[in-house]
Amino acid sequence: MTTSRNISISKTARYSILGKHSEKINSVWFVLHGYGQLAEEFIKYFKPVANEKTLVIAPEALNRFYLKGFSGKIGATWMTKEAREEEINDYVNYLDSVYDEVIKYGLTNNAKITVLGFSQGTSTACRWLTKGRSKIERLILWGGGIPQDVDLEFHHKLFNSVNLEIVIGNEDQFISAEQLEKEIKRFEAIKLNYKIHRFNGKHEIKADILRQLI
Repeated sequence: MTTSRNISISKTARYSILGKHSEKINSVWFVLHGYGQLAEEFIKYFKPVANEKTLVIAPEALNRFYLKGFSGKIGATWMTKEAREEEINDYVNYLDSVYDEVIKYGLTNNAKITVLGFSQGTSTACRWLTKGRSKIERLILWGGGIPQDVDLEFHHKLFNSVNLEIVIGNEDQFISAEQLEKEIKRFEAIKLNYKIHRFNGKHEIKADILRQLI
């Protein structure tokens, strides 16, 4: 008979930073990358956000892999369907630890916190909000929505306590008009407060839209 057991271990994780800790910081953005991306590259999209008063933090997902074959370019993913719940718990705890290091024990404990998830990172952001202990003021879901496993009725008050914004390109190859309409109906059925931003583009981060969000 074959059985499986889980064991908790320590693991070294990394995150990238745009900006510099100082007493001037009043805003921190945590930006969560999509499938197959790395934090060091992803954070470059957010140069329009960072300034002397705003810090940008890009945690990198815990699971790295070769994008093609057995060598070459590497990407990361937040989770797969294998050991799903354990993967979610691991990255929620990890994100809480990054938050604590940057906010709780840093010089930015009075800063306004924005979490932006892109693509696969949108689901990660929502699960962090509902399962983690970190406090945020603004949630931006770019190129994705709230995953079906998040009970919106149960978490209705929590989602309405943050400024929820959805950003979607009108040519996004991963989100159809039907999917977007279904998501909007899901929000409206429980009177969820949200703003939606549409832009001319595909499944991508665009600097001019970021500037509008700032």
